[in-house]
Amino acid sequence: NRNQGSLVEVHVPERSVLVVEDEENLLEALRYNLEREGYQVHTATDGGEGLELARKINPSLILLDIMLPTLDGFEICRILRRESEVPILLLTAKGEEVDRVVGLELGADDYITKPFSIRELIARVRNTLRRTRYLEESHTGENEEQHFWTGSLEIDLNSHEARLAGEPLSLKPKEFDLLALLVANKGRAFTRDQILERVWGYDYIGQTRTVDVYISWLREKLQADPTTASSIVTIRGVGYRLDG
Repeated sequence: NRNQGSLVEVHVPERSVLVVEDEENLLEALRYNLEREGYQVHTATDGGEGLELARKINPSLILLDIMLPTLDGFEICRILRRESEVPILLLTAKGEEVDRVVGLELGADDYITKPFSIRELIARVRNTLRRTRYLEESHTGENEEQHFWTGSLEIDLNSHEARLAGEPLSLKPKEFDLLALLVANKGRAFTRDQILERVWGYDYIGQTRTVDVYISWLREKLQADPTTASSIVTIRGVGYRLDG
């Protein structure tokens, strides 16, 4: 659970998006098109202002550029992830894979590479919010199993907590969702595209590297307990499954 005590929230509509982008033309294009889709849009042109606004309004989603004045997108992401689980979609430069990997490691939910089409971005925003809503609803469902064990690994969907050998397992939001998917379906193999669809909430064909990065992080964390029988197995030509 994240400490939310430092957030001073004001009420905003459920479909609110904060755009933090210093390129004025892109910022206005994003504002115009998001508002056409029915979102309430808040904007900031530098990192410090963006962080302050995120804390104040608690938006439904943040579109966050990496290269920003005063405070870069990585630092904003790092700070917000200690305070909130708001979905963050990074705007990254073309070909900068290291930026995408670092952003995901810091807790960003997704990224989109510039230049991008407005149509694609709207689809990413819509599906990220849909997926977030689905996970919140499924984590509080009364008729579904919410607690899973496999070996020394324990997942509690209600409290959004994972434990390994009784000790809390520190996981980023998407790490938790991916691990919960594998644990709840132990022994079942998923393709990378199926994982992207279920965890990230949209068809992300061609960007399966994201899944591989998250799997490597989870494997490293599961190895903290050498006695656990749980392991994420690579199925050649298919994808991944959890055994244990």
